[in-house]
Amino acid sequence: MRINELGEGTPEVAVVGGIHGDEPCGPVAIERLVAESPPVRRPVKLVVANEEALDAGDRYLDEDLNRAFPGDPDADSHERRLAARLTCEVRDCTTLSLHSTQSFAEPFALVDRVDDVTRRICPRLPVSVVVETDRFTGGRLIEHAHTVEVECGLQGSDEAAENAYDLVRAFLDATDVLDADDERLPGASRATTHDDEDVMVYRLLEPIPKTPTGEHEVFAANFQPVAAGESFAATDGSPLVADRDFYPVLLSAYGYEDIFGYVAERVGTLS
Repeated sequence: MRINELGEGTPEVAVVGGIHGDEPCGPVAIERLVAESPPVRRPVKLVVANEEALDAGDRYLDEDLNRAFPGDPDADSHERRLAARLTCEVRDCTTLSLHSTQSFAEPFALVDRVDDVTRRICPRLPVSVVVETDRFTGGRLIEHAHTVEVECGLQGSDEAAENAYDLVRAFLDATDVLDADDERLPGASRATTHDDEDVMVYRLLEPIPKTPTGEHEVFAANFQPVAAGESFAATDGSPLVADRDFYPVLLSAYGYEDIFGYVAERVGTLS
């Protein structure tokens, strides 16, 4: 784990990238910000988490780090030990966790549940969707209080890395770390602020299972309604038909080993 700090004092804000070794967008954005070394109004901690998995180009070495929190410093698993260290590093911080996905090109945010931190931070980010993961957060960093997770774009793409940088800048502006109008910042510009009613909230209800083998396809688009009776995916040509109206989230053919994604409901806006 690599940690850089900007500013003097004890950070109460953190950015974490590289939880998954096959998602380089977060580390790229963090390294870019560290290289710029912008002036800050309050200190911030910038963490590249799973360096070993990043070097290997693998999602993880022993187990998924984002299912291993709060971790165990004495565990045999590399990721479980790392989770314990990272939990300590961000314990008292408002935290942004950077990820990427195989299912959706546009950035969106995920939280355990919408709370005051969500309402304060997310309208300041370049996202129009927030997903409540609720009971599907087991072992994930967003179980930690005051954490917002963002999917920055398609895994391995230049666009995801650029989006990650924009998300970090917007988050640090929203937490009063950066002054985005400061002319000393490269490309300085105030991040777009959304009204609460412009940010749509979805809630995960259940996973959509799939077999680990076979030829998988998806026909529906994430965050777009699927009607009861509609075919939305298939395995080896055998269709999956919706038994109720729902909104797919993180739906993709090969993003996860054993699920297509999630059934979700649209619950309204941040307002």
